Amino acid sequence: MAALDRHSLKGFVPATVTPFTPSGEIMMDAFSDIVGWLIDIGAEGICVAGDNGESWALDAEERGKLTRVAVERAAGRVPVLTGCSAPGSVQTIRYARAGAEAGAAGLLLLPQTYVLKATREELLRRAESLAKAVPLPIVAYNSPRRTSIDLTLEDLDTLMGVAPIIGIKESSRDFFHYTHLLEKFRDRLAIMVGPCHYIFPGLALGAKGFIATGPELLGKTAGQLTTLAMQAPGPEQAALHYKLTVLYQMLMGTGTWPAAFKAALNLLGQPAGVPRDPVLPLPADQVDKLRRTMTELGLTVRG
Repeated sequence: MAALDRHSLKGFVPATVTPFTPSGEIMMDAFSDIVGWLIDIGAEGICVAGDNGESWALDAEERGKLTRVAVERAAGRVPVLTGCSAPGSVQTIRYARAGAEAGAAGLLLLPQTYVLKATREELLRRAESLAKAVPLPIVAYNSPRRTSIDLTLEDLDTLMGVAPIIGIKESSRDFFHYTHLLEKFRDRLAIMVGPCHYIFPGLALGAKGFIATGPELLGKTAGQLTTLAMQAPGPEQAALHYKLTVLYQMLMGTGTWPAAFKAALNLLGQPAGVPRDPVLPLPADQVDKLRRTMTELGLTVRG
């Protein structure tokens, strides 16, 4: 199993989709193929059962099976993270144990989802109980628009005192927050960018990598983004930043998440399948819109 700490969590760490059949069955062979493809194009880690993986539709057994397949396909080349977020601590620990038993190197943890507010004590108790039950490194995940909870710098600092948090996937859309996060934590945590259009400025200012949606559509270029982002900006960086921005806007603004992302992967020839109930696949006219946009950006798509 590839080790995970704040030094090895870096670069391109995609949150992979979970390929489903129209009847909702997981296509494990297709999932393995996608994991292999992601590693081949430069992934330095794999995240299973995140937002892209439709974590809300996965039970503990399925998370364990997906983690095991990802670990087997990675074959020690890159670490595998398993998303374990659930509204309550009992379910969160159950998900985490499934990932740990399947060989996960670390856990991705949101604040208590679907809860509109959480006190500092509630945040701490959740992280502390997970750390005691499943002793794996934790990557905190701050996504205010998905949880209605915005982890402050003080929250993060306090959480690090009760749980082995080695990194954070920061998905706020507030660059003021990013600026202070990088200044305070860049030497203590692996700060991983969430929004695609923050990759270049975030890495230039000290982030270690990205757990973002969309870079994989650029193929092998995705594995080069970290190096490019840390160089002096020029025309190549500007052009890629524009592509990432357009792709991210397209994926986030089309259909119900992650239907557009799966459709885009299918257009590239990757077996992403369809979303699981209650999310519907994109209708044909929206798939055509994706195809046109991807073609205009220079991506090679099918049909």
